[in-house]
Amino acid sequence: MTHACLPSPSRRALLAGGAMAAGLMMAPRIAAAQAQANLERVNALIARMTLEEKAGQLNLENDPFRWRPQGVNPGDALDADQTRIATGIKAGHIGALFNGVGAATTRLVQEMAVKESRLGIPLLFAADIVHGLKTTFPVPLGEAASWDLDLAERTARAAAVEGGAAGVHQTYAPMVDIGRDQRWGRVVEGAGEDVLLGNLFAAARTKGFQGDDLKHWSSLVATAKHFAAYGAAEAGMDYNSTDMSELELRAVYLPPFKAAVDAGALSIMSAFNDLNGVPTSGNRWLLTDILHGEWGFAGFVVSDYTSEQELIAHGYAADGRDAARLALMAGVDMSMKSGLYIKHIPELVQSGDVPIARVDEAVRRVLMTKAALGLFDNPYRGSDVRTERRVTGSREHLALAREAGRKSIVMLKNDGGVLPLAKTGKRIALIGPFGADRTDLFGPWSIFKDEKLAVSLEDGIRASLGEGSSLTVVRGSDVEAAIPGGVEAAVMAAAQADVVLLAVGESGEMSAESKSRTEITVPEAQLALAEAVAAVGKPVVVLLRNGRGMELSGAVADAPAILATWFLGSETGNAVADVLFGDHAPTGRLPVSFPYRSGQSPFYYAHKSTGRPSRPTDTEFTAKFRGVPHAALYPFGHGLTYAPVQYSEVRLSSTTMAWNGGITGSVTLSNAGTREASEVVQLYIRDRAASITQPVRLLKGFRRVTVPAGGSVEVSLPLTFADLQFLGADLKQTVEAGEFDVWLCPNAQAGEPARFVLTR
Repeated sequence: MTHACLPSPSRRALLAGGAMAAGLMMAPRIAAAQAQANLERVNALIARMTLEEKAGQLNLENDPFRWRPQGVNPGDALDADQTRIATGIKAGHIGALFNGVGAATTRLVQEMAVKESRLGIPLLFAADIVHGLKTTFPVPLGEAASWDLDLAERTARAAAVEGGAAGVHQTYAPMVDIGRDQRWGRVVEGAGEDVLLGNLFAAARTKGFQGDDLKHWSSLVATAKHFAAYGAAEAGMDYNSTDMSELELRAVYLPPFKAAVDAGALSIMSAFNDLNGVPTSGNRWLLTDILHGEWGFAGFVVSDYTSEQELIAHGYAADGRDAARLALMAGVDMSMKSGLYIKHIPELVQSGDVPIARVDEAVRRVLMTKAALGLFDNPYRGSDVRTERRVTGSREHLALAREAGRKSIVMLKNDGGVLPLAKTGKRIALIGPFGADRTDLFGPWSIFKDEKLAVSLEDGIRASLGEGSSLTVVRGSDVEAAIPGGVEAAVMAAAQADVVLLAVGESGEMSAESKSRTEITVPEAQLALAEAVAAVGKPVVVLLRNGRGMELSGAVADAPAILATWFLGSETGNAVADVLFGDHAPTGRLPVSFPYRSGQSPFYYAHKSTGRPSRPTDTEFTAKFRGVPHAALYPFGHGLTYAPVQYSEVRLSSTTMAWNGGITGSVTLSNAGTREASEVVQLYIRDRAASITQPVRLLKGFRRVTVPAGGSVEVSLPLTFADLQFLGADLKQTVEAGEFDVWLCPNAQAGEPARFVLTR
């Protein structure tokens, strides 16, 4: 039985749609007149839809046509799954497909919806384009180490160009979860532990994906995920429960989502976790009251993979019907993969358990997004094979990948000036499981990568070597297991070399979704390899592959030079070689803390003091773990370059700040080296006494400057009244008079503060 809608939308629907049209004007270049025209078109379409067709628009399925490299061509026989999906599309029971790409097949699949369904509503094609399509850029955590927002916007734009040319309309990115527990495998997908950095990268990536004109084929709807507090899962275990105060939620975990919404994001993905006992995919307070009510979000919410079905396993829903009802009424507009919406929405409405107005609202959000993308007028955008060939893996994108790679590298250590290496007259041994690797360098969530574009460490280093230099490559061990004769071969290569490059760390399988780790260490097999190689006595440079802040120990920690190289993507080898040989100095800064020991997790710089703060001179009865400093081995913001930069004492323009006023902090940077230095000056504050206890430091601004060789430069950063705001007990932004500390320093554990007083 079908449910026929009223011939014209109700007044309530028009009012709701008007609010949506107003919200959509915040998206790139959607003028008021266009938004209103879209709304009228969508409402007229909704009035013609059957209840099953409405449920279909909220049903998201895997794309079985464009997933396969060869695609599906006209006249090809369809397999059982393709036949099932094709039948659903033509019946109007599927509104979107995900994780298929390819211009050649886009038109074929879209024609099923446009030409063979009753209403001809185009499909929305989505994909997990997290850090590139064919051209792969550094994983988001690695790119966050660049502290370069323009770079993040440009890589997202390039990813959108390749994705749009492959027939994609929406990406399930950026991931904006704050990640403060490095045991959590999905830390690799975000911007790290800091709220300000998280906000800025969320906005930059959203703008990059969506571009300036949503109707252009290269613009992808950005989907901020995972809403919300998924990054705070207990013990860093993926999918685990989250329990926290509303104060912590609003102060730390919601702001990056708000930043993405303010930047125009038109989609939000609900999370897997429960929050304070309510699964987020069934949490009306999050998905409706906050997202739409408080923030004015105009787009649609999509569930994570079957997360609405998982309300049953959570013990929150009785069965599939109940799960569909709870998720829809909470604010999940589109159901990913489970099929619960198409199966249960018609009966839920007919029984009165779900109002038709709520279904229409969800359909309107989805259709308004399709209209904003211009799909009703140009459903075949992204079906031009020539454009796809021209932009995919282009020289411009590969050059950008190389730039992003080298800017993401963080030099953690360089004792004795081991780096940079000379290109000539050097015998180099490249040892470790990642030396010749051309597969793992892409990192997690690189499902569309083109392995032909991969530049391994070996490739990049060989291409950079000059006259009289040689490179010997020895695997030495697998990622998590010894190999016969591996250590012996590595020791022999080290003995014959002038310098050893030790390519060790994590594989993409160790730092990804469902890959939480109790010990965030380099695996034992690689540690044994490192110890044997270090015993030879040659200088060792560690090229650490990592997707999180890690515990470093033994020969890895003791190596004179360490580069955090993350998963740098297609141009890994060239980017690393650029830094190794000094063509470009390392400029990255850590977006996460590297703890001394895994057991410190979760560790982050912006922790509270406690009533018994840890001090270097205290050994008992203070907030610390036994035998370990209450600090990071390598703190948030840390990163060295090829020149020594010294900071002067902090100078303030005034020792008092007037109410609603501001002051300026200044510091002089001096470079006694022979190379210019790129330095990231970081401004932190501490509110020394407040009605809600505040972190020991909190990042409020930063600026990258160039310090000339043998010279100095003065850097000034403003501190405004708004920077002193914090959430009070009433969950409202407040500022209180009193004393504040200010640091201008190179990382979150460095420097001595200046002090000022905020007066009324």
